[in-house]
Amino acid sequence: MKEWIFQAQSEQDTDRLAGALARLLPNGAVVALMGTLGAGKTRLVQAIARAEGVPADLPTSPTFVLIHEYPGRRPIYHMDAYRIQSEQEFMDLGPEEYWEGAGISLIEWADRVAGCLPADRLEIQIEITGPQSRGFRCRAFGPVYEQLLAELANHMNRPICG
Repeated sequence: MKEWIFQAQSEQDTDRLAGALARLLPNGAVVALMGTLGAGKTRLVQAIARAEGVPADLPTSPTFVLIHEYPGRRPIYHMDAYRIQSEQEFMDLGPEEYWEGAGISLIEWADRVAGCLPADRLEIQIEITGPQSRGFRCRAFGPVYEQLLAELANHMNRPICG
């Protein structure tokens, strides 16, 4: 596993990170998003979706619907495990069908269903570091995501750790 940390000082920095992710994530990508309430998980999803050509007003938190699909250059599958009671309940939604598709799967509160996530994935832990600033700890699981993380760090001009 490789790790890279990005410090966003503003929403514009978050948008820049999201744009880079949208360019680099392969078809069928799974991105596990974690962080406290209000950390910016949905905000990052919205920025990635916009970078993929999804209309700005479309992405909303899927807390009550659990999965939203957004049409863009590639489909965005926005999942939320906040109200999921068990990993089995999450698997009953059929997320692996999305993971095998041509889109990008973004899973909020992924730590609640960690045991059923694919072995190869990108995890992003978001931490509130100030009123507009956020820390993004990105962890790559699997060779595809390790390469992606190296490209992301290079693109964003920050060194990679581990």
